[in-house]
Amino acid sequence: KECWIMILAVTLKTTNKTPWANEFDTIELSCLIESISTTHPRIEWKKIKDGKPSYVYFEKRMAGDLEHRAKIREPASLVILNATRLDTASYRCEVTAANDQRSFDEVIIELVVRVKPVVPKCSVPKSVPVGKSAELSCEEKEGYPKSQYQWFRDKEEIPEDPKTSPRFLNSSYTLNTETGVLRFSAVRKEDAGNYYCRAKNDAGFSECGPQKMEVYDINVAGIILGVLVVVVVLLCITVGICCAYKRGYFASQKQTGNNYKTPAKGDGVDYVRTEDEGDFRHKSSFVI
Repeated sequence: KECWIMILAVTLKTTNKTPWANEFDTIELSCLIESISTTHPRIEWKKIKDGKPSYVYFEKRMAGDLEHRAKIREPASLVILNATRLDTASYRCEVTAANDQRSFDEVIIELVVRVKPVVPKCSVPKSVPVGKSAELSCEEKEGYPKSQYQWFRDKEEIPEDPKTSPRFLNSSYTLNTETGVLRFSAVRKEDAGNYYCRAKNDAGFSECGPQKMEVYDINVAGIILGVLVVVVVLLCITVGICCAYKRGYFASQKQTGNNYKTPAKGDGVDYVRTEDEGDFRHKSSFVI
């Protein structure tokens, strides 16, 4: 007679190891029991974030940050309601069957909650002279996965490579779709227009409002004329100062009577100062 021995082992599987959901959606993490002999197995769910596990379902109760936003769908699947970006993590379904020969099995599911980008912050220079460089920037930090960027001019998309479009063929720009920076090395008159940026990812997109960039010619003749005027004015001032010096307007003050020094007295002679400066007479006769 042949003897058949049944090997009792709990076995799990999932229909999707890498599910995704948009923010505020409902998402189910499937944990299916393919084989089991134990009537009432122990089921647990753990969330692993930054390498640290925490319970979300333990002893037949929801726990942690999913306590009021999740439920178990029989036999062991986890349903998350109103998903948020903080729910992006690894989730581990664990089933322990005490009466099975292999009493434990688990499946790990990687969940990604996608978040639509918010309106990006755009910066466009108001006016740029022909031939000069210009930089336009676009950034938003809320979207998940990280946003990609597109630029538009007068409602027409600016291609990443200007050589792919006849309209932008002669433009000298570089577009970084990762950082959102649009840089012109030498602006042309044709680059003037209304610019706006779009931030997009798998969850959707958002746009900033259009901003006008004007391109103007540099007035070389006006600049030269202005320089000449300044030179002429400085020359006139210099000539005026020189003439003033020559005519004595800046000469030092002449000596006055108060500054006069009396000559040294000779032996036996006294001098008396009169009202007229420098007029002296003898006070006494010479003594021989």
